[in-house]
Amino acid sequence: MSAAELMAVLLDGHLRLDLDRPGDPANDHPIFSKGHASPLYYACLKAAGAIDDEEMLSFRKLGSRLEGHPTPVLPWVDVATGSLGQGLPIGVGLALTARRLDRMPARVWVLCGDSELAEGSIWEAFEHASFWELDNLVAIVDVNRLGQTGDTMHGWDLDLYAERARAFGWEAVEVDGHDVEAIDDAFGRLELTHGAPTVVLARTLKGKGVEAVEDLPDKHGKPLDDPERAIEELGGLRDLRVRLAAPEDDRSRHRFEPPPGGELPRYAPSDKVATRKAYGEALKALGDMRGDVVALDGEVSNSTYSELFRDAHGDRYFEMYIAEQQMIAAAVAMQRRGWKPFALTFAAFLTRAYDFARMAAVSRADLKLCGSHAGVSIGEDGPSQMGLEDLAAFRAVHSSTVLYPCDANQTARLVELMADLVGIVYLRTHRGVLSVIYGPNERFEVGGSPVVREGSDVTLVGAGVTLHEALAAADQLAEDGVRARVIDLYSLKPLDADTLARAATETGAIVTAEDHWAEGGLGEAVLAALAESHAPARVRKLAVRSMPGSGTPSELLHAAGIDADAIATAARELTRDAKEKEVAW
Repeated sequence: MSAAELMAVLLDGHLRLDLDRPGDPANDHPIFSKGHASPLYYACLKAAGAIDDEEMLSFRKLGSRLEGHPTPVLPWVDVATGSLGQGLPIGVGLALTARRLDRMPARVWVLCGDSELAEGSIWEAFEHASFWELDNLVAIVDVNRLGQTGDTMHGWDLDLYAERARAFGWEAVEVDGHDVEAIDDAFGRLELTHGAPTVVLARTLKGKGVEAVEDLPDKHGKPLDDPERAIEELGGLRDLRVRLAAPEDDRSRHRFEPPPGGELPRYAPSDKVATRKAYGEALKALGDMRGDVVALDGEVSNSTYSELFRDAHGDRYFEMYIAEQQMIAAAVAMQRRGWKPFALTFAAFLTRAYDFARMAAVSRADLKLCGSHAGVSIGEDGPSQMGLEDLAAFRAVHSSTVLYPCDANQTARLVELMADLVGIVYLRTHRGVLSVIYGPNERFEVGGSPVVREGSDVTLVGAGVTLHEALAAADQLAEDGVRARVIDLYSLKPLDADTLARAATETGAIVTAEDHWAEGGLGEAVLAALAESHAPARVRKLAVRSMPGSGTPSELLHAAGIDADAIATAARELTRDAKEKEVAW
């Protein structure tokens, strides 16, 4: 209710949107960053003729497209909102996409609440929008003073908000949010602003127009006690219709046409290559082959090797600096417009943007994320840089695929697969060099798990660096006459349950090893698969269980109990226990 006049004026001539062609690249993008104002958004759709009374009255009911917070179940909704602080960063991404990739004159209008201006991601968005001079971006802030539980931090101090916005390089306009002529004038002046984004700061009243709730605390999200009286106060029943202005540009969006002949890198069995480097080389090669691939990096491109893509395809590369939330938000926006964004940073730092990845799944987004420098095997940098939670985190995201390659050829093939996978795809890479295990012509698929070495006494399951440790452990066990089967579980989600169940049945004992905390990673994925398959096996789960420090990679793998010696010891104990039980029987 506080933003009703703001949206009414926007619909009446300023928003250019063809509701019959929601994918038109010339369309403007309205985003409700304050997703709890969904009834207002749905009322706008009804006024514009996109939905009818019957659908409007299905609000928040099971099976309805009109969910409590907007999602892309509706074709006019770009992204899901409701987790505050995300709409404006995604708006920055859409404005950047329109400017740099689509190369269309589309404008992005983001309705923000004043409460969410306390979120750090909002200010990442302010910084990036001014840096890129996104004059096609407008933030409309509904400054109604009241949050969910009481007054906001700065109340109606529009001057303070304006000073902060101008300090970030934005144009700032202050208006009475219930004065339609003032709002219309403010929106009209946006056409004259060049080289900077604009924020319209609107002083409003929460619950405007209804005495029982207007400007009163503790009314957030609660239905009216007397809706009939409220309707009378607001002017009675009406059937308003608004004709939206159509986009004036009928051009197709820009496309990048790479020259023919690109191919993925190939590595020889004698090579030793870090999977992070193979990822960078494969991403650059993918950019050579496909014009829809774009890359974003959080100012670590000389470590993630995305600099290779940057140097080859600078017009499709985006330096996001140390702003992981804005990086993921921009990637969500880009995929909405049909691009294939690959976002890279250290695995440890993706945890800052985890809520953005979670909400990307709600947005039905197709994202390609890479976390490098994972695990204790990064060595001397210490635990602050060691991604040890990433596998658990991304396994828990709806629609996710989690990949963990062990060598350069596998990495390159999985990067190629990632481009066309649906949902949130996460690939984990390592800092240190690893021996090439697979040949350059080896094929991999999502959900696969090759048996790298056959054996009948015990199964060793690893991925990434621990697969190499498992192979070394198998060599040690062979000297003792123990035949170890080794499985490369490079696809943690989806997971090849059949291969694991067969191994459990045929060997009776499984050792899992992972460069990750014990909770939620490879070992628990294996246990869950065995539980569902009812395959009987004794399982020993090796993982990082105490806080690591600095040291060499080999020292840290040994200290964590996940190196070849630890794997071999666990396998010997399992097989010895089995033999002792057989003798006792």
